[in-house]
Amino acid sequence: MSVVPFDYLPRTTVLYGPGMLGRLGNVIQAHGMKRVLIVSDPGVAKAGITARAVKMLWDLKIETFVFQDFGPNPDTDMVRRGHDYAWPLMIDSIVGLGGGSSMDMAKAINFLLTNGGEMKDYKGHGKATRPMYPMIGIPTTAGTGSEAQSYCIISDAETHMKMACGDAGAAFRVAILDPELTLTQPASVTAAAGYDALSHAVESFVTTKRTPWSQMLAREAFRLLDGNLEKVVKEPSNMEARGAMMLGAHFAGMAIEGSMLGATHACANPLTAHYGVAHGEAIAVLLQHVVRWNRLHKEYLQLRAYLPERLRDLAKAAGLPGSLQEAGVKDQTLFETMAAEATEQWTGKHNPRALDHAGAMEIYQCAY
Repeated sequence: MSVVPFDYLPRTTVLYGPGMLGRLGNVIQAHGMKRVLIVSDPGVAKAGITARAVKMLWDLKIETFVFQDFGPNPDTDMVRRGHDYAWPLMIDSIVGLGGGSSMDMAKAINFLLTNGGEMKDYKGHGKATRPMYPMIGIPTTAGTGSEAQSYCIISDAETHMKMACGDAGAAFRVAILDPELTLTQPASVTAAAGYDALSHAVESFVTTKRTPWSQMLAREAFRLLDGNLEKVVKEPSNMEARGAMMLGAHFAGMAIEGSMLGATHACANPLTAHYGVAHGEAIAVLLQHVVRWNRLHKEYLQLRAYLPERLRDLAKAAGLPGSLQEAGVKDQTLFETMAAEATEQWTGKHNPRALDHAGAMEIYQCAY
C-alpha cells in the first residue's frame, strides 16, 4: 500500500499476565483514586470476580460501589439507571469489570456523570466538553477489545439501533489483561466472543481508514486468534491459548481504534435489533460472505489463504451457526428494512467496498 499518514497517541497503560487482577489495588492507589464505581455485569458477579475486586479495594480503605443493573446489549435506559445510581455517590473514578457490555456501560455512565445530557448527545466522536473521570478496564472475555478503545456502543432503548459514542476522555487509563478471568465464562461466550475478536482483526485490516500501524496490529491479532480459537473451545483450561486470545482481542481493539470496522458489523447490528440474533452469532454468519463480497483477494491473502473457507470452518468448530436460518431467522420479510439500516451504520462507512442497499441485501441473502 502507498504511504498513509497517521498519528498514534497511546492513552492506555496495559498490564498483561495471569493473576494480574491482583495489581488492581496498586493501580488504584497509584492514580490517587479514593471513591471508585465498579461497573460489572451480573454474570461476573456470580462468578465471584466482582467480590474479589471489591474486597481488594476495601482492604486498602478505598470506598467502592458496584453497579450491575444492565444486560448484554447496553441501552440508553440502562445507562440512565447507572447514572442515577452513581450521581449521589460522589465518585472520582470508574472500573469496568467484565465483558464488552461492562466496558461500554462504564464509558457511557462516565459521559453522563461528567458532561450531562443524553447518550445521543455523544454520538460520533469528541462531543464531551468537560474532563471525564479516569477509568480502568478489566476484561473477563477475549472479545470486544473495548478496553483498548475510546468508543462505547449503546443501543437506543426505543429504536434498538446502536450508537457509537467516542471521545479521547473515554479511553481507559489502564487496561488489566488477566487471562485467568476468562476461565469462568461459559463455553458459548468463549466461542462467540473469540469469533467477534477475529472479525475485528479481519475487518480492521482492510477498511478505508487503515494505516500501516492499524494493519500491523490487525495482522498480529489475526495470527493469535486464528491459531487459538479452536484450542480454547476444545481445551478450556489451556492458559497459553487463553492468554493468546486475550492479547489478540486487545490488539484487534487497538486496530479498530485506528481504522474502524466494516460491512460485517454494519449488517450485524440490524439483525440483533430486529431478529434478536446475538451479536457474536450474527458476526459468525456474516463475516465469510462479506469477505467474498469485498472482492479483496490479494489483501486478504496477507492474513491467510482461503480466508472465507477458514472463517466458515472456525465458526463451525466453535459451535456457532452457519447461516441466518440456523441463527433463528425464519423469514426474509425484514431484509429490506435491515439493508436500509445497515447502510446508515457508522461501521459500514469505512468498508473497502461501498455498502449500499443492494450490497447489504446480497450479503443477507447469501447468509440466509
